[in-house]
Order: sequence, then C-alpha cells, then structure tokens
Amino acid sequence: MPTDNENSMTNVELAEKFWQRLVNAPAISDTDKTLIEAHSETLKRSFARSAFLAETLIQKPAFVSRVVAHEQSPEKCEVGLAINNTISSITTSYRTALNDKLQCVDSEEELMKVLREYRNKEMARITFLDVLNKQTIDTSLIHVSTLADTLISGAYNWLYQHLAARYGKPQSQGRDMHMYILGMGKLGGKELNFSSDIDLIFAYPEKGETHGGRKSVEHQQFFTKLAQKLIQALNKVTNDGQVYRVDMRLRPFGDSGPLVMHFAALEDYYQDQGRHWERFAMVKARIINDDNSQDVKWLNNILHPFTFRRYLDFTTLDALRNMKKLIATEIRRRKLNNNIKLGAGGIREVEFFAQSFQLIHGGREPALQSKSLLRTLDALTELDIVECDVTHQLKKDYLFLRKVEHTLQQTQDRQTQTLPESLWQQAALVDVMGYESYSEFLKQLDAVMARIHAHFNELVEESHDTHSDEDLLFVACQDAWRLALQEDEFTDTFGDHLSSSDIKGIFSILVAFKDKQRNYRIGQKGEDTLNKLLPEILYVLINQHPNHLPQVLGRLLGVIEAITGRTTYLDLLLENPDVLKQLVRLCERSDWIAQEIKRFPLLLDELLTPLYLGQQNTDVHTSKQEYQLELRETMLRIEQDDVEMLMDGWRQFKLCQQLRIAASDISESLPINNVSDKLTVLAEVILENVVDAAWMQIQQRYGVPSHLEGTDKGFAVIGYGKLGGYELGYGSDLDLVFLHNAPRGISTDGKKSIEAQQFYIKLAQRIMHLLNTKTLFGQLYETDLRLRPSGNAGLLCCHIDGFEKYQKEEAWTWEHQALVRARAICGDPLLLTDFTRVRDIILRRPRNVKTLAEDVCKMRIKMREHLLSKNNDKVDLKQCAGGITDIEFMAQFLVLAYAQSQAAMTQYPDNLRIFDAAAKCNIVEIATAHKLQKAYLKLREQYHHLTLADTKYADQSEELDNIREQVTIHWNTLFGRCDG
Repeated sequence: MPTDNENSMTNVELAEKFWQRLVNAPAISDTDKTLIEAHSETLKRSFARSAFLAETLIQKPAFVSRVVAHEQSPEKCEVGLAINNTISSITTSYRTALNDKLQCVDSEEELMKVLREYRNKEMARITFLDVLNKQTIDTSLIHVSTLADTLISGAYNWLYQHLAARYGKPQSQGRDMHMYILGMGKLGGKELNFSSDIDLIFAYPEKGETHGGRKSVEHQQFFTKLAQKLIQALNKVTNDGQVYRVDMRLRPFGDSGPLVMHFAALEDYYQDQGRHWERFAMVKARIINDDNSQDVKWLNNILHPFTFRRYLDFTTLDALRNMKKLIATEIRRRKLNNNIKLGAGGIREVEFFAQSFQLIHGGREPALQSKSLLRTLDALTELDIVECDVTHQLKKDYLFLRKVEHTLQQTQDRQTQTLPESLWQQAALVDVMGYESYSEFLKQLDAVMARIHAHFNELVEESHDTHSDEDLLFVACQDAWRLALQEDEFTDTFGDHLSSSDIKGIFSILVAFKDKQRNYRIGQKGEDTLNKLLPEILYVLINQHPNHLPQVLGRLLGVIEAITGRTTYLDLLLENPDVLKQLVRLCERSDWIAQEIKRFPLLLDELLTPLYLGQQNTDVHTSKQEYQLELRETMLRIEQDDVEMLMDGWRQFKLCQQLRIAASDISESLPINNVSDKLTVLAEVILENVVDAAWMQIQQRYGVPSHLEGTDKGFAVIGYGKLGGYELGYGSDLDLVFLHNAPRGISTDGKKSIEAQQFYIKLAQRIMHLLNTKTLFGQLYETDLRLRPSGNAGLLCCHIDGFEKYQKEEAWTWEHQALVRARAICGDPLLLTDFTRVRDIILRRPRNVKTLAEDVCKMRIKMREHLLSKNNDKVDLKQCAGGITDIEFMAQFLVLAYAQSQAAMTQYPDNLRIFDAAAKCNIVEIATAHKLQKAYLKLREQYHHLTLADTKYADQSEELDNIREQVTIHWNTLFGRCDG
C-alpha cells in the first residue's frame, strides 16, 4: 500500500511508479510482459485509481490475462428475468473455475492458498472493470456477492468431504445431511460491498450420529468441527492474505452461543428469545448453499414467521422507532458526518427505509420479502405504498453511494466508508465518479445524502406538544432569557411564581451564564436552539419546583455549558420534553449525576430510555441476562479488532447503565441492596466481555496454551471486597485476583510461542489495560490486585495450586478475612469450582477464637489510624467507630471463628447473608443479626447517597449517632473494647 511519501504523489506519478514495479516484477514471464505492455494505457489508468489492483498484479503478474480478458462493457443488469439469468451465468462461471482448482487440493493449507489466490485474482478483475467504469455498480455488486457465495460454498464442500472421510457423513432417513450457511446483511441480499466482512449463521437439521467413517461422532460435534474449519479457511490471515473476515455474532446468543445449532433449537430460540433487531437482521438472511431440499424448506419455515408477522403489532412500530433513534444517536455520538454508510443520509438509512416497510407490511405482501433492497424499493411502488418518484430517486441515490463505497474500498482493499483525506485517494474518487473536482463531487454527495435523510426522517414520526399562547409562566421564562432585565424587572416578572430568595438566586445564575455564553462561538443554528431551550429549562424547573431551586438551575446550566458547542444535544433536549423533565429531576436529586452528564454528554441519549425512574426489576439473574443482551447488541456494532472502539463501547455502556441504576436509586424505586446487586452484576457482565476480548487479542499473537481443549481458557477471575460481596457502589474499584491451571512445562501453540505462565501474565496485563486505561469516556474500573498471593510482589496471575499453598502456609489473618468476601466471577467452570473448594477449606480451618479476635481487633485499629479522617465536623461512614467497616469485620470474624463446625457460614460472601447464616446456626441471636443488617443497610444507603451528592463525608445527626452506638455495643459484646 502507498507509503507516506507516495500519499503525497499525484495519481499519475503513483501509477507510473506502480507500472515500473510491475514490468520489473521478479515473477513476470515474457508472455505476461507482452500482454501487460499491450494494455499499458488501461492498466496505468486503473493503477491511478486502485493501489490494491497494482499491488496484486505486481505480486502475481500472471493474473493480468484474467484481469484484462474482458475489457468490453458487460451487459447492464435489469431487475427481473435478465438479472436472474445474469446471476446464474456468473455463478456457473465462478463455480466451474474454482471447482477445477479444488479438484487437486489435498490439504487444508492448500485449500487456504487456492481460495485466497482465486479471491485475489477475481477481485482484481472486478476492480479493473469498476475503476474504469466498464461495468455498472449493480453488476459489480452481483459479481462481488456471487464470488463470495462461490468461495464460501467451495470451502464448505471441500471441508465437508474431508471431514466425512474421517468421521463419516451425518445422515437422516438414509440421506446425507448438510450444514446450512445463512448469509446475513448485504451478503444475504447479494449486495456485498467490496471489502466487506461476512456475517454468517450455521444450522443443521437434527441430532444424530455420523455413519461410514473411521470414527463415528455426534452431528453436533461434526458440524461444530466443520464450522470451525470453515471459519478458519476463510478468516485466517496467511501470506496470501485473507478470504473474508467472518463475523458470527449474529447467531443465537451471540459469542456465548454454540457455533452451530440444530433446527429445533434454532426454532425454540427465535420463538422464545428472538429480539426485534434480530428480526431486522433476518429480513436479508439467505441460505448460501441452498440445495432445494426439504431441509431448506424446513429452515425457511422456521425463519419466515419470526421475520414476517402476518399481523402488525405496535411493538414493531416501537422497535422501528427505537432503531431509528439509535441510528440518529450513533451519528451524534460518533460524529459520522463524512461517513457515506453510517452518516446522516448514508447507505444505512436507505436500508432502514426499505426494511422498515418490509417488517411492517412483509407478512401480508410476499413481494416485500425480497432479500434485495433494489427489488424491495420497486415492490413498494408496485404496491402503492411509496410514490414512484421517491423509490426511483432512492434507488439512484443508493447506487451512487454504493459506487462511492466500492471506489473507496478498491483503492486499498480496506473496509471503509469514510471519505478520504489523502489527495491521491480524493483524485482517484473524482476520476472514477466522473467529476471535474473534489468540491464538485462533494456538492453532489451532499445533495444525495440530504435527499436520503429527508426520506429517513419521514419514517415513524412522533408528534411534539407545544405551549399555549396563554401560558404566562412560559412567556415570563422567555423574557427572562431573551431580554436584558434588571433585577427589579426580573423580580416583577416572577413574583407570582417564585419566592424572593429563589428569584434572587436564579437571577444571579442566569446573568453569570449569559456572560459566559458571550465568549462561545456556536453559530446561528446553535444560538437559535439555545434561545428556544433556555426558556424551556426555566419553565420545567419552575413547574417541578424542586428544593434549592437556584442550586438545581446551576447544575442544569453546568450541563448546558458542557454541550453548548454540540447543537445536536441541545436539539435533543429541545425536541424531547420528557428528556428535559428527567434531566431536571435527576439534577435536583444528585450533583453526582449532573457532573457525570456534564463530563459525558452522551448520557443525555440515555434519558430517552423509558426505564428511567421505573426500574423495578430486582432479580439478580434477570438483571444479568438483561445486561448481557444489551451489551451484546452494543458490541455487535463494533469491529472486534478495533481496541479503542471496544474500550469506548464498554465505558459508554457502563456509564449509561450506571445512570439508569442511579435514577432508580434516587427515585427510591430500588432498595439499597438491589442497587448494589445491579452495580455488581453490571461489573460482572463487563468483566466477562473484557476477558473474552483480552483473550482474543493475546491469542492472536501467541496462540493458546496447548493443554486447553475446545473453548476452555484455563483462566478465572476472582472478585474480592465489594465485588465479591455483591456490594459495589457507584465509585467502587474492583479487587481482583487472577488464577490459571496450566501444568508446568506447557507452552502456547502460536507462531510466537511462550510459556503458559507468561501467557497468563500477559493476559492479566491486557485485562488490566482494558479496564484501567483512561479514554475520552473515562476509566472503565479502577482495579486493585494487592489481594493476590504475596501482594504487589506476587505474580499477576497465580496457579490455583500456588494460590492454595499460599493460603494454607503464608497468608495472614487479614488475608483470610478478605477471602470471606471472595467469589468466583468468570472463567472456566472447573477452575472456578477449584477456587470455591480452596476458599471453603481455608475458611473452615480450626482457629483459636481468642487469638483470632485479637488479630481482627489489631487490624481494625491499624486501619482506623491510617484511614480515618480527622475532620470532627463530618463523619466517615466507612472508617468511623460503629461504621460500615466495623460491621464487615464482625461478619468476617464470625465466619473464620465458627465455619469449622458450621459449614453454612462459608456459603455466601456478602455480609447480610452471613448474618442470616450466623443467626440460623445460633452463633448470634436473631435480633442481633437483624439489628446489624438494618444498621449496615442504613449506613450503605447514606454512603451511596453521599456519592450521588458528590461528597465523601456525612453530616452529624441524631439518627447516625444512634446507629453507630448500636453497632459499637455489638462490637464490644463480640470483642470487648478495642483501644484506639
């Protein structure tokens, strides 16, 4: 690909340089050279427009004969019989050529080489025809899609026969059974873009065992092996490149689901758990290796009723409305103005336009069940759903954007939809598109995208309420912002609505805000929006009439100040009255929330979520499933090798979910223990996702330890402290310990092999990097590994046997106290079970109760000396006498002192259930347990709300004094008086 120096060259200069490299290529033959020189003019012109084509021919000069074989313009494809005949002809041509090559393939390595060489040769030919405009874009889309079908099917068929020779063939009723490959998205619609990845789903008809091989296996095992090998054959990067990046995240259950499912399981999933976005995706699903069998009809009969509902329900409209809102949100968040696919008026909006009508009307109109976007647009007109001039213009504009997309990707064979910055790529784009200048091209592009966006905006519109002309309060709010009122005039204006102290406070805050705004240059549109929004803010604030009204206005204007330069967020608040009301309510109750929204304005989008202030679900298991599903949907939109986007995705997800929890917390719709439960399972779900991503990143470089089988990682994450005890707060860090179970002498199986211990240390480092790195969206979690064996001096990832030995022979009492609140979070089930076994053994060891009590007391005194604030006016709820830590220490003591005889004491890591267990085992009285639990919940609730108020210490109060006194009495009863 062009270097930095080459990027500054003109197209002609770059083409000449490529040409010289081609004619002097080491692999060139005399025949090739003669052919190349005969086509010098067209080749140079194509090199000026595609570095990919030039580099491919330089590497393989023999490809030239195929590339220039058909310079005449292929026949233009029209919708209908002609296009079907064209596809059939192209398919036959590709399959015949590839199958001839596959006849001689004897190994998987040869298979990968043949697939890649064939792909590169045919893509070079398509590029040559495209950049010289020797074929239309709709013809190009068919070629790219049909080539993909051919390569996928060819690889599948070879691998199927290869595996069948060893295991036999899956069969049903005497017939060979196959795995069916669903092509999703543009592949499914035969509209694949040039450098696209491919989204696939695998399914097979039914369970059973293979027949006729050397070793019979279950169908599930056979097809899983086949799926893995097919993905590797297409996805693996070799010296010859890659066939396609394969994305399997659209399959049922995503990355956590099986790679291939039998039809009955598939049907159960889509009937019981299928999501709206999966219906949207399934509109374009197509069976690539369709063999017209009864099995294919069976699979289609499963997918069709899920995708196309015969009767429209309101949930479909709501889902479409939410998807449309999501598209607009993503444009705003990611600033996708120069992206022809994802930006406003881009390719995605045309697809959304067509697929919206397919979901709404497709169940009753078979013509709208087409996989092809172009044919769907035609059907919308034929059915009198959309006017002819609209669909005609949309088709024309869509093909314009697809031509731009192909041209962008054909310059360097990279998946991009972003307009280029380098001059040679801009010039290449202008040349292919046929414009005099880049500015002329941009003018046309803007017009195209503006037309598309206008049609997109007309879909599933919602109405907005307006103020009555007789609303005197709103008129007063308008005057307060737009007019330069003196303080007495301001007082007269709001005299009927506010107290004199509130009027004075609001006046001074508004004046200061106006002075600040004069220093901002936000443009006419921003100024107009602000002039409409500020009266609305005042109006909502005064109507809701919160306590400390000037203080709440100050918080609100802090948010507005942070988003003044982002007119899209100002528009969001202006056009969504409910969002503005929620923002006022949240800013009233929590300065912490106001500060979070000010730091991360993307949280404003979350206020569109109807769950706010009504989040009643308190079941931990259900909450975890909800977070897993939502995080999966979020991460599906991110390329897995884009580490920065992954980190931003996790951080955005955490911020948004944390805000939802806080909103429910301050509205008192969630009890304090459920707040902690939700914050804890949120961290667990994110940790699981981070571990999977870190594993993939380290695996790509080093392979995996050779002792592992299947999807095992031989790795586990253990949570200590608040994470272990289901007691995370809003600002809590994560106390983690990493374990592995690799035998000694094991190494990884990658090209760059390292010892397993080193592999797991690198994995731990990668996890810490992904968690701790500060991005634009802050830090995911602050983490602490000091509770691992030997603390900061110990290995980042410890063998489970070493962990057990340390706990038995070297750990201090305080480390066993910490183990009380330790819990297996994620990782291999066997390793997690091993940890739980070790924890149980250590906690149930015999101990001298008196010595234990002395150790616990000494540690508590030491902590208080080091950590307790000396501020006598305020109370440190954690470290004060009778505070949170005292209660935690009592729970830990009870476990360590009595678990030897009472196994139930080790079952749970959280303090509330430890006290329940102590009461059931008659270690403490039931009344004592209840009092400690009540005190603990009350102190934690206050501590949570201190965080929400963005402060650390509590005010002295009679209620707080009574709680602390009760806790101290129980402490003294258990330990006697601890000096210090």
